Amino acid sequence: MTGASWHARIECRGTVAGAGFLVGPRTVLTCAHVVHHSEPGTLTVSFPNRPDVTGVPATVAVHGGWAGGATDPGDLAVLELARPVPQSPARFAPVDAERALAGVALEAYGFPDGYEEGQLAWYRARSATRIAGEWVQLEAVTGHGQPLTHGFSGAAAALPDGRVVGMVAQMAGEPGVLVARMLPTEVLARHWPALAGLLPDGAGAGDPARRLHALVDRAEDTGLVCSPDQLFVDAVGDFGPPLPPGGFPSLRAAAGYVQCEVGEPAEALTRFADRLTELLDGPAPAAPAPSAGSAPAAWAPILIEVDHSGAGPDQITVAVSAYRDGRRRPVGTARLPRARMQAYIQRGIDRAFAELAFGADELLTFTLPRDLLDLPVAHWACSAEDPTPLGCAHPVVVTDRSRHRSARLRHQLGKKWQQLAAGGAPVLHRVDCGTPSLGLRKRLREQEAGLAGFAAPPGAVPEHFEAGLNMPVPVLLWPRQGCPGAAGHTAPCPGTAFLDALARRVEGVPPAELPRHIQLLREEAAAEEEPERHWARDVQLLWDDPRCFPEPPASLHTPVA
Repeated sequence: MTGASWHARIECRGTVAGAGFLVGPRTVLTCAHVVHHSEPGTLTVSFPNRPDVTGVPATVAVHGGWAGGATDPGDLAVLELARPVPQSPARFAPVDAERALAGVALEAYGFPDGYEEGQLAWYRARSATRIAGEWVQLEAVTGHGQPLTHGFSGAAAALPDGRVVGMVAQMAGEPGVLVARMLPTEVLARHWPALAGLLPDGAGAGDPARRLHALVDRAEDTGLVCSPDQLFVDAVGDFGPPLPPGGFPSLRAAAGYVQCEVGEPAEALTRFADRLTELLDGPAPAAPAPSAGSAPAAWAPILIEVDHSGAGPDQITVAVSAYRDGRRRPVGTARLPRARMQAYIQRGIDRAFAELAFGADELLTFTLPRDLLDLPVAHWACSAEDPTPLGCAHPVVVTDRSRHRSARLRHQLGKKWQQLAAGGAPVLHRVDCGTPSLGLRKRLREQEAGLAGFAAPPGAVPEHFEAGLNMPVPVLLWPRQGCPGAAGHTAPCPGTAFLDALARRVEGVPPAELPRHIQLLREEAAAEEEPERHWARDVQLLWDDPRCFPEPPASLHTPVA
């Protein structure tokens, strides 16, 4: 590392406390534990390879959050020098260099006792695997080299060409043990997001990283108010890493995390930059007016996709997204126990509203597996603080997940909606509890049914629903507490009473307006003195218009392990 004059010696009250390295004209990185006991006015920084630059006063400008324990994360401190140093800063290796570290000799320049001018040590990483997600373990290249002792903390770990890949942070506690740990640059950037802007692009990052950090600079200069968490979720999509615990404290932290922690980040960086550009400069020009067969402009769907995760009978996968300007904007994806599903969805819906255009008419669409179609989503509270049922506060509909993912049925449903738009409001096709299942599919096709009402829920008459769901019938309605089916049939039949009331209230209503119409009926039922006796209290509406979801349906990640 000939000419590497950016190596720094950190001194406290004139005594060597550790090492560091210059990353900007007035900025030096070191470990938090190196400056832990310093007081204001006691820190100075010297550069041994620059005898003309010694004893520069310094202050701790940024602390990585280190709590003081030997294994606590965030052992990083950013020092601000009292004056600029006339020296080029350290060069960093690309953000993806850590993956190829195994077996490469790294050089550290530290200041052990008796070597105030400095001493070199050579170590290498046997593996790129991080310990506790924070450190990479180092081992001495030879058994008789310089150990990484006191005085090396905060030293840069550099490749043979001088490019920095991390910072020495921990040494072995036992004499003669030639192992240590370093914080790789990706972890340093996690604790100090501004570092991400100093890192060169990795093999796939290209221009998006530079573009994004320039946009972050603009956002900070203009005081842009935005949600870093939401921008991160939008950028990484359904299959990216989850939000870190507690989210991001700043926009720069979120941008740095995408650059350094997302594998092959080019696409995520581009999405992040595009969305930030929209927030800074306003949305792109509106698309041309939709054709007669396109989706009604009134609805702005919030899509809640639920599926069995494959990781166990109690595990559910949930993805929440919002549609705006014809594009799906992911909000969050999680695999969690079914008992936590409702709370997660409540929070996701609230966050999804931030993605909708101002004044847009929301449509809460639950895409459910067939065995969960009767899930009482319309009865769920809006939030832990607001007990108002979702179905009374917003239009709430369900769709069948398998049908939502079938290109064949999406095509047929699109044609059916065009027919409905041209032919006026359809007549309710009744599927009473005594309706024979044999031939039902044929009757639905011959009558070109666009609106079907069932006297019983899916669990009571599954064969009826198989026929309705596998045909392109865009709208299905049923009572969650209707007729129990043949095994428990009573007279007068509650299912028949439901269909009688339903026909009176929905026939003549344009199908595109049914979600709002059913919301009003749910409100009407909730306002009754005995709401449980109102026929519409438990109505479930399956409303399936593929024009509202212009992008191909995204499949949920279904981990098995």
